[in-house]
Parts: sequence; structure tokens; C-alpha cells
Amino acid sequence: MTVPVPVPATPARERSEAGRPRCPRGRPRSAEADSAIVEAVLRLIEEGATIGGLSMEGIARAAGVGKSTVYRRWPGKDALMLDVLRSLDETAPELAGVSVRDDLVTCVEFIRRRALVKRSSALMRNVLAQFQNVPELWAAYHDTVIVTRRRQVAEVLARGIREGELRDDIDLELLSDLFVGPMLSRVMLRPEASLPDGLSEQIVDSVLRGVRAVR
Repeated sequence: MTVPVPVPATPARERSEAGRPRCPRGRPRSAEADSAIVEAVLRLIEEGATIGGLSMEGIARAAGVGKSTVYRRWPGKDALMLDVLRSLDETAPELAGVSVRDDLVTCVEFIRRRALVKRSSALMRNVLAQFQNVPELWAAYHDTVIVTRRRQVAEVLARGIREGELRDDIDLELLSDLFVGPMLSRVMLRPEASLPDGLSEQIVDSVLRGVRAVR
């Protein structure tokens, strides 16, 4: 599978007076090489390598490119790993906005489906285990993935409170943890646990029984 890599913006000095980007000097950057390098990192992690154990030299060998090719694109491993993290990010699921229950199921189901992808779940566990040693990686993962997901869930819950479906005496962050926490626990802390169809509905319905507003 070829993984797309974000293309950096053209520096202002490389733009013409009309605002159009000029052709950079030297050989153009190869999108195929970018993808091969990111793909190599994902493959190595899938095969059991840790982020701490990866080296730029080893990544270059796995990608079938020279070490200089990797360093021309990323100044070091941390910068490369940030792009690997971004390559795994997905657009948040569309929410119908009609039923709070259905929207919550959609949010939790998104976590389950991502966890079923071996590469994604392996990388998440590696980052979680090693973020204290490489705080920039954790910050990037938090800012590009976790914050977006939590914001979406919080908006659904706030709507449920406004419309009188959910209790208003529970802290919003705690309420969010109650819904997404069980799935994240299985994904991050119990990789051997099953993630069967219908689990998202079961989690949401179980929590709703305790947090629904009393009519």
C-alpha cells in the first residue's frame, strides 16, 4: 500500500512576483521516494521494530534508497516520524447530527475500525509506549489526532446536554472518557482483546443508561 506524504509548502523565496511557484533548482523531489520511505517505516514497525530502534540508515535500506535521499527530505528521524504519524491520520467521520446516540456510535466505531488496521494500532501502541522518550512525537500525535477526535465527541455530548438528552451534572471531559475510554482501553492496553462487530453500540448503549437525563 502506498501511503501519501504531505508535500511542504513552496518557500516564499521560490515564488515569482506573480505569486506562482518557481521550479526549484536541482533535481525535483520524488513523490515515489517519499512514499517508499514512509512505507518502509510502517513496514518495519509492523514487523516489530520500535521507534527508538529505528535508524535513518536502516530506514534507507528498507526503502531501497540511499541515506542521502532520506536526509535530503528529513533532517532527522524525529522529523520523519512526524510525517509518518501524519500519513496515518484520517479525516474524522461525518456525523448525521440527528441522534446523539448514533453520532456517538459513529465516533467510537471509528476508533474500532482504525484499530483493526494492524499498522495503525501497532504505531499507536509504539508511540504511547515511547512518547516520554520522544515528547515531540507524542505532541504531534496528540495535536493531529487526539485533539480532533475529542473535540468531535465533545460537540456531540454538548448537543446532547443542550437538548436535554444527557445529564448536565457530569464534567464534559469525564463524559467523553466514559464513552471512548472502553474502546481505547482495548485498543491500546489489550491488543489481544477482540473487537467484534456491534462492540461500539454495546459500549455507547451501556454508558447511556447511566448518563441519560432524567425526564
